[in-house]
Amino acid sequence: MAGAFRLYDEICANLAADRELLEMFRSALTDECHPDPELKTLTVDVVYYISRFFAQSAGEQGEEWFPQDYDPGISTDAWLALLADETVFTRESLQIMKRIKAFGGMATCKQLADRYGETPNFYNRGSSALAMRVARATGCPVYDQENTKWWPILYVGKYAESSTEGVYIWKLREELSRALDQFDLSGIPLRAEEAPFAEGEDHREYETGHEPYTREDFLSEVFMTGSQLETLIALLKRKKNLILQGPPGVGKTFAARRLAYVMMGEKDDGRIEFVQFHPNYTYEDFVMGYRPGGEGFELKHGIFYRFCQQAARHPDKAFFFIIDEINRGNLGKIFGELLMLIEKDYRGTTVALAYDGQPFSVPHNLHIIGMMNTADRSLALMDYALRRRFSFFEMEPGFRTEGFRAYQASLNDGLFDSLIEQIAALNREIAEDRSLGRGFRIGHSYFCGQTACTEAWLREIVEYDILPMLGEYWFDDPDTLRRWENRLRGVFDEQ
Repeated sequence: MAGAFRLYDEICANLAADRELLEMFRSALTDECHPDPELKTLTVDVVYYISRFFAQSAGEQGEEWFPQDYDPGISTDAWLALLADETVFTRESLQIMKRIKAFGGMATCKQLADRYGETPNFYNRGSSALAMRVARATGCPVYDQENTKWWPILYVGKYAESSTEGVYIWKLREELSRALDQFDLSGIPLRAEEAPFAEGEDHREYETGHEPYTREDFLSEVFMTGSQLETLIALLKRKKNLILQGPPGVGKTFAARRLAYVMMGEKDDGRIEFVQFHPNYTYEDFVMGYRPGGEGFELKHGIFYRFCQQAARHPDKAFFFIIDEINRGNLGKIFGELLMLIEKDYRGTTVALAYDGQPFSVPHNLHIIGMMNTADRSLALMDYALRRRFSFFEMEPGFRTEGFRAYQASLNDGLFDSLIEQIAALNREIAEDRSLGRGFRIGHSYFCGQTACTEAWLREIVEYDILPMLGEYWFDDPDTLRRWENRLRGVFDEQ
């Protein structure tokens, strides 16, 4: 540092002795400029200019890839055979290759370490060791300079510019790069943290030990028809993203989880993630963002990011991300650049994330199921850009389905039957009301989940669930509200 100050003072003294430069400098000053009588600012500017000039010159000198007088003579087909040979391309070697390809086919060891994990020496040492194995396996010529003996088998290189982190840029040889384009690297982790069962990860088992779940199980629990279930499965398989919408109480959340079960063929909650959106939910919660940690802030991965990584480790199994109240969040801000990646045609496509710049993709085996209440007056319409990425399925009250009728018959209670008749009539009037409509009808789930029926249970539903909702529906129509209060309460008076 002392030497730098002495150099600075020496440059300043030389500038003070250069009359031509001083006259040019002073002629450019205006009344609004700092007069700089000691030439301190001028010295800084000159030093900056010199550094930029020499940096540019050094960059121009390093534009030529090196070495130009050497070629290992390995064809694309030969590289493909080597890639399939585990004694040559170990898993560690394939990780290095995949990361360089993902970075654009060229990178410094420091850039790879910063973006994908490990240390720069991991890439330096690993590349040299790989090149040695390639040389032994093929008998290819080796470059005769000791300091650059091995890596030219894999790469050509050049010195990095001053603005680039790292000293030396490696670029994959064209034949090797083309071979990597044809080789399946899907099972190789892109980042160090993606390695299966890393320290601190949940070591869940996805193969055995889960209760089977069939279509018959679904139809016995979720009051839909068989054709509706087939439609749901087809929509989710085709689009990957599905929204269940409907009135309150039709069992959207209950149905979403069981739809996941029936598509998995088993009750494996380890492959299901659940979150509820709200107006304050953010991209930082969902994907990644800085959170307080230690003495400052740390970059933390969000729930969707982590679940995508989990699904990517098990590509042969279906995973389901369930979002309740999906239309209550600011969807554009929550999904960010992932808005494109959740689309079926872009599954597996990689983009750089906003915070860390690292490549990320949404795997093909991840399905998104959202739920939204059509009776929520306070919500604006969903953003069209997101709406077109989802299929929408309207869930209706299931009072007439075979499942609900079987449930009703199992209760065998006259009071229950009478109340359901009144609810059916109420739903018809709500559907015909121009200020409400079908999306405001009363759902069947309010009346489910019991093995025996009691008058106290039914009164609680009417007084604390149904009537408060009707009070919101007809807050400006007291006559209609009073009429339905009398009709529903009258069911109990008639008994």
